[in-house]
Amino acid sequence: MKEEAVPDQATCGMSQESGGPCGTAVEPLSEKLREFLKGLASEQRQQMLELFAGGVELTVGAVAERLGVGQSNASQQLALLRRGGLLASRKDGKQVRYRVDTPSVERSLSELQNYLRTCCPPPEKDESDA
Repeated sequence: MKEEAVPDQATCGMSQESGGPCGTAVEPLSEKLREFLKGLASEQRQQMLELFAGGVELTVGAVAERLGVGQSNASQQLALLRRGGLLASRKDGKQVRYRVDTPSVERSLSELQNYLRTCCPPPEKDESDA
């Protein structure tokens, strides 16, 4: 098996101007994508998202009750999920109902895939690997 040379920081380094190794220009993550990733960064928020499987709509009170947390905590976490584009909300009288924002999630996942292809492309397959 042929060993590939991987540039190290001393040889190549991360260029402040280019944002990537060895002069490859990598666009920074958008603010929206950063908020999306922040929404997913908490185990509690991940558990909250699971409550919305199948297109379920829930109020803050229902989320708080199902997770055994206070309404204030649930409200703050739901707001982070909404800011990240993971949830959408709608007013229903005095209640606010939340549901998964599928189109927004799909856009964020697509953006993340494109970013990963640019910043961290998979290694090219060596003919001997085939």
